[in-house]
Amino acid sequence: MKEIIEKFIGYLRYERNASPETVDDYGGDVRLFEQFLTPPGGTTLPLEEVDHGVIREFVSWLYDRKLQKVTVARKLSALRTFFKFCVREKYTRTNAAALVSTPKLPKLVPRVQTAEEINNFLDGLPGGAAAKALPARKKHGKTRTRRATAREQLMPRRDRAMIELLYACGLRVSELVGLNLGSFDRAGQMLRVLGKGRKERVVPYGGKAQEALEAYWPVRDRILGEARGTPNAEAVFLNPLGGRLSDRAVRYILKKYCLLAGSNLDLHPHSLRHAFATHLLNDGADLRAIQELLGHASLSTTQRYTQTSIRQLMAVYDKSHPHA
Repeated sequence: MKEIIEKFIGYLRYERNASPETVDDYGGDVRLFEQFLTPPGGTTLPLEEVDHGVIREFVSWLYDRKLQKVTVARKLSALRTFFKFCVREKYTRTNAAALVSTPKLPKLVPRVQTAEEINNFLDGLPGGAAAKALPARKKHGKTRTRRATAREQLMPRRDRAMIELLYACGLRVSELVGLNLGSFDRAGQMLRVLGKGRKERVVPYGGKAQEALEAYWPVRDRILGEARGTPNAEAVFLNPLGGRLSDRAVRYILKKYCLLAGSNLDLHPHSLRHAFATHLLNDGADLRAIQELLGHASLSTTQRYTQTSIRQLMAVYDKSHPHA
């Protein structure tokens, strides 16, 4: 079983061109299923003996562990892909997971910030129209060098460029940190993005993002020039040591600026992606065009933003119409 799982992970990585996050998630889900099939002190149930009844028992086992429906649904999706691979490779005859229905998930409509809220937040970033000075960091003895302090003072330019680009292009955070210098057409203000499934798309970005990027490029050059070891010369957004910035770091940075803004905004990178799509739709953009810009494989995924727009429209109606 372990050998089959390793081959499955290789299939995801090299044949399906799945993202590293998908490979890790699906690999973990299938290993958890292997754990379920292996009783304490016993041997793993052979794949050819796994039927839809065993899969249903696995689903019940997941619920007993207090997992949410959305998590269970993802694990079922991973198992369907795994058994489809096993059928193709003739490890088993049937896809047992295909006969088990996915849990019905609630259709959640995300709360999307208004254009005014996003504009006020972006204007308050370092270098923005309403920017405030960042609070000075406390020194810890004599361990902090002048070089490190100067480099940290330049990091807000990087942060503003990242956040402006997230909103300007509707990027996923993994797409943002995966950007390389070759992704940019600076003259045409176009961005080549590698999305889910390694699918490439081209997205334009506006003047505000361009201005923030132009302020950041000298900072990036300085980080590379002062980095010790072997810095990442291709990555666009770097950490102070010259390595590629991580997803987690971007989430932390965005949260930090929300706290500094002192507002009720609770933004994460995907919030800016939601705002990008909703604001385009509200201003009359075609749904198919938004689908292309977001890199959605299915139009139904993009259509959820119409629900957000309708909800905001009803809120305006209820507030403004005298007979509402």
